[in-house]
Parts: sequence; structure tokens; C-alpha cells
Amino acid sequence: MLKGLDPVLTPDLLWVLAAMGHGDDLALVDANFPAETVARRTTSGELVRIPGLTMARAAEAVLSLLPVDTFVDDPVRRMEVVGDAVTVPPIQSEVQAVIDRAAGKALPLVGIERYAFYEAASGAFAVVQVGDMRPYGCFLIRKGVVLAE
Repeated sequence: MLKGLDPVLTPDLLWVLAAMGHGDDLALVDANFPAETVARRTTSGELVRIPGLTMARAAEAVLSLLPVDTFVDDPVRRMEVVGDAVTVPPIQSEVQAVIDRAAGKALPLVGIERYAFYEAASGAFAVVQVGDMRPYGCFLIRKGVVLAE
């Protein structure tokens, strides 16, 4: 245990967040996502599991440390509902609220078709699988820059 850190942030997750560089993506995915398969193809090959949480709670913990990239138009992306690209499921709305709070402004989620999302997640730095079993709780978050104060 460390002081000042969200207790949800496991040692493996802390390593992933620290090892990522500016522009690297983190795949934050639900319990139904083929995480083991996709994680093997990521930059780090790492799969970090954080069971027993909602996706919003996991996103809150991750975003307490991970800066979101402000240099791109689509720093946070979501998996689209199959056959319905405009529907935003409750799990995505919950995470949207967390992202907006962390960023201090609205950062709309950009939709990615399911199989294109799998491909994009394969190019991420790592996969973090959350125990939330609700469908379409799959996100890509691009790491931004931490500036000196």
C-alpha cells in the first residue's frame, strides 16, 4: 500500500501506467473482451486484471494518474454497439462522466466498430481488463504528456 494512491491501482497496473509514453494507448476493457488474446499482441504483451469493479470505478482510478492526450482529436475511443453506431450504452455514459471530470472538460468518446476496435486494441501498450460484465465497456485511452510544474 502506498500513501496518496487509489488502492485499486495494483503494482502491475502502476507499472503499465508509468511505462507508457506519450501517444501510447491503454485498452480498458470489460470482462467479456478477448483480453488474453489481444494482450499478447500489444506493445508490452501485458494483461492486467482488476476484478470486482465497475468500469467507471476502474476508469476513475486509472485517470487519477494517467493524463489524457490533448494533442489529438480522439484521445478516448469506445467500442460501438454492433449494428448501431450511435447508441451509447449506460456503461459508456458512466465512463464518459468520469473522463469529463478528469479532463476538466467534455471529451466526447469516438466510436470504433467492434472488429476495428479489436485491431486498435492490439496496437495498444497494454490491456486492463475490468470485472464489469456489462457489454460494450471497452475503451482506448491515449496517454498525454506530464508537464513539469
